[in-house]
Amino acid sequence: MTAPARVLVVDDSATMRGLITAVLRSDPEVDVIGQAGDAMEARAAIKALNPDVVTLDIEMPNMNGLDFLEKIMTLRPMPVIMVSTMTHRGAEATLAALEIGAFDCVGKPAPGEPRPFGDLAEKVKAAARSQRQYSKPAANHTPPLAVADFRVGRKIVAIGSSTGGVEALIAVLQKFPANCPPTVITQHMPPSFTRSFAERLNRLCAPVVQEATDGARLEIGKIYLAPGGERHLQIANVSAPHCRLIERGPVNGHRPSVDVLFDSVAELAGRNAVGVILTGMGRDGAAGLLKMRHAGARTIGQNEKTCVVYGMPRVAFELGAVEQQFPLNAIGEEILKVTAARKEGSE
Repeated sequence: MTAPARVLVVDDSATMRGLITAVLRSDPEVDVIGQAGDAMEARAAIKALNPDVVTLDIEMPNMNGLDFLEKIMTLRPMPVIMVSTMTHRGAEATLAALEIGAFDCVGKPAPGEPRPFGDLAEKVKAAARSQRQYSKPAANHTPPLAVADFRVGRKIVAIGSSTGGVEALIAVLQKFPANCPPTVITQHMPPSFTRSFAERLNRLCAPVVQEATDGARLEIGKIYLAPGGERHLQIANVSAPHCRLIERGPVNGHRPSVDVLFDSVAELAGRNAVGVILTGMGRDGAAGLLKMRHAGARTIGQNEKTCVVYGMPRVAFELGAVEQQFPLNAIGEEILKVTAARKEGSE
């Protein structure tokens, strides 16, 4: 994109609209072309201004952000970034918005926060560049459960994702049977959102999905999601693999980082692992996935056509970290195929 990304800011708070506008206008590649205080004003502004991207508050008077997002995705599909409070209620609403088709989300800042809205400008630019066909996603249907004995293959699955990862992870994990291989996931997500996301995945998927805790043993039929924002997730102890949460600064600008997870899996599981990199901005996870492949793990990347943002998978593919790329709807089945070994050492 050569022209600046044209953005409409929608929030019922004039103070919040001003703060978002100031953050976005600090980037010369972003142009805030209008503001709106509620859904009615936003509807008129979208018609008049034809923005590339909308930032949308979850909680607004008259019509809340979720209801308005539904209308946008039905009547005039376009990239929308949700702005939410960092509460359990805000997290639940944001996750619902991402499933409806929102591009990404940001949390409203706490007072005195040094970098309010974090990388919002980068997300806006990525949304404007996105080739995604915006529409309300079709409902996912869980297939009949597989009966392969994953204990025989003794493989660990490690997945990394970012922008677009909520929909992508749901699509992948709904393919998993109740006796799936132990799976660890790092998804870039604000603090307090990951617990709600784990609970949502647990309701939607056959295996048990939980937010990872330090020392939690990796078991057949369980999926562990890295907690957002505070610590990195690793695996530890190859004889009795378990989750380890470590205190460390951001890696590749993220905490938790996909690279930190993948590095530990490469070191401890080697060829007894499968690495998967899904849609997301940036390059987090690419170097770690390459280490996994060099250690003998099978590695899978999401293809460009089905990514919301072909960033992390692109870098991984260009590094030679990805053994094979697949469309999103085929990745879950491919993971099961390479983990359900019928005898020790088979693939």
